[in-house]
Amino acid sequence: MISRAWLMDEDPATRAQARAGQAWRLARDLSRNPLAMVGLAIIVALLVVAAFAPWLAPYSPVEGMLTNRLQPPSAAHWMGTDELGRDILSRVIHGARITLYIVMLVAVISAPLGLVIGAVSGYFGGWVDRVMMGLTDIFLSMPRLILALAFVAALGPGIENAVIAIAITAWPVYARIARAETLTFRRSDFIVAVQMQGASHARVIALHVLPLCMSSTIVRVTLDMAGIILTAAGLGFLGLGAQPPLPEWGAMISKGRAFILDQWWVATMPGFAIVIVSLGFCLFGDGLRDVLDPRQRSKS
Repeated sequence: MISRAWLMDEDPATRAQARAGQAWRLARDLSRNPLAMVGLAIIVALLVVAAFAPWLAPYSPVEGMLTNRLQPPSAAHWMGTDELGRDILSRVIHGARITLYIVMLVAVISAPLGLVIGAVSGYFGGWVDRVMMGLTDIFLSMPRLILALAFVAALGPGIENAVIAIAITAWPVYARIARAETLTFRRSDFIVAVQMQGASHARVIALHVLPLCMSSTIVRVTLDMAGIILTAAGLGFLGLGAQPPLPEWGAMISKGRAFILDQWWVATMPGFAIVIVSLGFCLFGDGLRDVLDPRQRSKS
C-alpha cells in the first residue's frame, strides 16, 4: 500500500514516485477548495449523464405525442414537454452528449494547435515570431462568435462544421499563452545545455518546451470550456449548429423562445443546463489555476 510518507518524500527515488507525489499534492490542494469540488462534481455529473443517457432518459429525445404538447412540469414529465410533445428532460439528457462532444473535440483540436504555434513562435523569435503572432493577432482582433458565424456560414450548418469553426477561433489564446511561457525560459541554462548536447530544435520544443507550457494551457482550456459551450449554443440557437431533430441545448432554446411568455419551461430548462455546466467548468478552472500556480502551491 502506498504511504503518505512515500508520496511526500522530498527526494523521490524514481520518476514514478515523483509523479505520484506531484499528483497526490495536486489532488490534496484541489480538494481543499470547496468551489473547485462543486465544479468537479458538476463535470462528473455531465460525464455520467452523457455516458448513460439512453438509460437515464425516461422517453425518446426525438419522438413525441402531439396530445402531450406543451405540458407543464409534472410527475410524468419533470421538465414538461415541447411544442411537439417531446419530453424536455430526455432531450436535455441526450443534449449533454452533444455538448460534451463539441467541447471535447474543440479542446482536442484548438489547444494542441495553439500550444505548438505559440511554443515555436516564442522559441525561434525573429521573423518566425512576427509572422505567427501577426496571424494570431488577426484572429484575436475579431469577436469569437462573429468569426465562428462567418466560418460556419462558409462551411455550412452541422455539428462537425460548428466544431471546426469554434476550434479555428479558439486556438489564438493558447498560442499567446504558450509564447509568453516560452519567452521566459528559452534562454535558460537547461535549454542551452540540451542544445549543446546536439538536440535538434524539434526535440527541444517537443520534450522540453511544450511540457513546461502544458499546465497553463490546461488551466486555460478548462476556463474556456464555458465559452465554448456558449458559442456552440449560440450557433445552435441561430440554426447553424446541430440540426433538428437532434436535442442540442441552443437549438432547444431557439425553438422555445416562441413560447417563453406562456410555456416558459420549453426554453428555460435547456438554459438552466447551459448555465449549470458552464458554471461547473468555471469553478473547476479557477480552482485548478490556483493549484497549478507556483505562487499558490502549498509548501507543506
